[in-house]
Amino acid sequence: MVGVKILIVSLLVGISAYHFFSSETISYGMVYGKRVLVTGSSTGIGEQIAYQFAQMGAHLVLTARREQRLQEVTRKCLELGASSADYVVSDMTNLTSAQEVAQIATKKLGSLDYLVLNHIGGSGSFGTFQGDMDSLLSSMTVNFLSYVQLTATALSALKQSNGSIVIMSSLSGRFGAPFTTSYCAAKFALEGFYSSLRRECSLQKNNISVTVAVLGFIDTENAVKKVGDKVTMTASPKEDCAKEVVKAAVLRQSELFYPYWSIKPLVLLKDWAPEFMGSLLDKFYVLENIK
Repeated sequence: MVGVKILIVSLLVGISAYHFFSSETISYGMVYGKRVLVTGSSTGIGEQIAYQFAQMGAHLVLTARREQRLQEVTRKCLELGASSADYVVSDMTNLTSAQEVAQIATKKLGSLDYLVLNHIGGSGSFGTFQGDMDSLLSSMTVNFLSYVQLTATALSALKQSNGSIVIMSSLSGRFGAPFTTSYCAAKFALEGFYSSLRRECSLQKNNISVTVAVLGFIDTENAVKKVGDKVTMTASPKEDCAKEVVKAAVLRQSELFYPYWSIKPLVLLKDWAPEFMGSLLDKFYVLENIK
């Protein structure tokens, strides 16, 4: 245990120095006029990402299932300074719908500079796995396969523009988190697919950046409603999360960890002290509230 504590202290010192000296900023001119598709943008992190891009003068196409909310977010994007803003209603349980969204957005914008994949869904709930295959298939379709379908459809445009793909992942894509088996499986699949795609683009000299955002517990309405009484973690603000996601995307970073100090040390320690990390994370679950 003493060795683990020394390791933790050493890691914290090291990543503190790295985080301090590697800080970069982005400017209005780096984003102005860029063409951006944001999925899951009617609420939560996606909505806030849309606002961040809007404030820097991007051209936006937003998509989600709820048309009224999309209309409201689109209007606000224009008020905040977006060069243009439009929306497409879509249902990511249907891969044909996902394909059409990418096609429509590329046509509306003329091409695509940023593909921001943020949506989440499926019929899974936070609880013990009961062998429900329908729930698993639903989660994999929405939270993994639709991401790949959108990427496949937009890939040609992104190659032409030397564009960027931004994927919302999770700590559950790095750890085998209990009570979220279907969601966890989809996030692990995302991490594998987009890590592989990043390497392919690099080796083939396709100047497409792939940013994977590894996120913790964020105070979106959906997340708080689903797990708020089942964990003792404190949710981080979605507005700050969106700022960091957009910054990482514009700087073409391979990975983002948010909140940094809650996520990065855990990821680094995962392989070196797996039992310790498992027992540490287990303490955050309120078992009596989980079925």
